[in-house]
Amino acid sequence: MKRIVNILLLLTIAVIAHGQVSVKQELDSVAILIGEQTDMKVKVLLPKGKQIVWPELKERQYLVPGVEIISVTAADSVPADDNMVEVTRRVKLTSFDESLYAIPGMAVKVDGKEYQGNTLALKVITMDVDTLHPNQFFPPKDVQDNPFSWAEWKGLLGWSMVMVLLLAVLYYLYIRLKQNKPIISRIRIIKHVPAHQKALTAIEKIKQEKIVYSEDQKTYYTLLTDALRQYIFERFGFNAMEMTTGEIIDNLQAADDKVMISELKDLFSTADLVKFAKYSALANENDLNLVNAIRFIDDTKIEGQPTEERIVPQITSDEKRRNADRQLTKLLIAVLTVAAAAIFIYIITSLYQM
Repeated sequence: MKRIVNILLLLTIAVIAHGQVSVKQELDSVAILIGEQTDMKVKVLLPKGKQIVWPELKERQYLVPGVEIISVTAADSVPADDNMVEVTRRVKLTSFDESLYAIPGMAVKVDGKEYQGNTLALKVITMDVDTLHPNQFFPPKDVQDNPFSWAEWKGLLGWSMVMVLLLAVLYYLYIRLKQNKPIISRIRIIKHVPAHQKALTAIEKIKQEKIVYSEDQKTYYTLLTDALRQYIFERFGFNAMEMTTGEIIDNLQAADDKVMISELKDLFSTADLVKFAKYSALANENDLNLVNAIRFIDDTKIEGQPTEERIVPQITSDEKRRNADRQLTKLLIAVLTVAAAAIFIYIITSLYQM
């Protein structure tokens, strides 16, 4: 019975001890040179669900006088046996003074209860320098020249030759394209002023310059009949500029246009008398002839005539073939340019990486 009680007591103590919180500290290197760094790992073993509070550690602060904190990592948790969790933090340390430092255990709180880690020792040493024999110190060695190897360069040389060949072909195609005159189909747009507008504009100019009231009746009737003759030529299609008054009237009658034939005949007859017989017309007669000319134009004008004409040049079959050849040449130039640029970039990148 006593033996059973002792066994149960030992098992109870083991269970209680196994479920307790423990804090363990360890250094990656217990001895470092001045300025070197080492990691201090702080491991906390605690039951799952318990809250842990770490001491406040900041970069560039001293853990102990002479030992500086470089960085502190976040806590990393991994599951352990029997419903336990191991939480680890890494603290990177360094020192610039030669000494043996005692690093105290870190105080960690778990559910409000504080637990202390174990003490560590960190030895910081300096590099031994032989000051008695300064001749043994040598400067850094110079950069060594590596032997030339064709195997390293033959690929780049091959691609360089391909690029030079492409550039030569590009130059040849460019010269060939430049020597050929380009064929550009340009559509010309010619503006047309209707015949009645040109005639009315000429008569309006006569009115604005007040030639109708001047004593130079010959100039007045010459300008007026010239405007009418040009209008008749463009409107009816016969050359009234080179015809007599009778011929103009006959052609108008043949065109089956009986509008104001008598008034127009009187106007041309008066103009002939003024220009060739030194006839002096009355002022109201001049005004009446001007009005009759305007009325004749208004009565015979054609509305809705196109004011623009599009002239599209016709391209022959030979020109079409040459144009197709030029387009093919331009396409080849574009493709070869892209290829040469890609090879050039590859060569430059390879040289940079060597």
